[in-house]
Amino acid sequence: MAKGIEMREAHCPGRAPVDAYGNGGFRFADMSHRGSVLMLPSGIYAWGVAEGDLLAVAKFQRVFDEAPGIEVLLVGTGLEIRPLPVELKAALRAAGISSDPMSTGAAVRTYNVMLAESRAVAAALIAV
Repeated sequence: MAKGIEMREAHCPGRAPVDAYGNGGFRFADMSHRGSVLMLPSGIYAWGVAEGDLLAVAKFQRVFDEAPGIEVLLVGTGLEIRPLPVELKAALRAAGISSDPMSTGAAVRTYNVMLAESRAVAAALIAV
């Protein structure tokens, strides 16, 4: 008997550069995703954050879970650069992760370059 549709958390295993961004989403690995994403060593994940949301430490739990494989976290904060909250910067620093907030476009470009250089980079990208 058919089980029907199984809904799972959006996830793309492995690492991939971002091919395009805008219109509320991202294109990577011959796929597209609407909404924000976390690009981590273990894969690319849907991220429930929108432009203007508070960047609370709890929203970065998956990043902290993979901290040993991340040296730099690029945070694409949307169309405009927003500073990271003090608590978040401190938590990332304590986990051994250097953080750099920038516009989403700049974060995508920087992520692609660092990924091509085989750097231990991750990105938290808010959709624009």
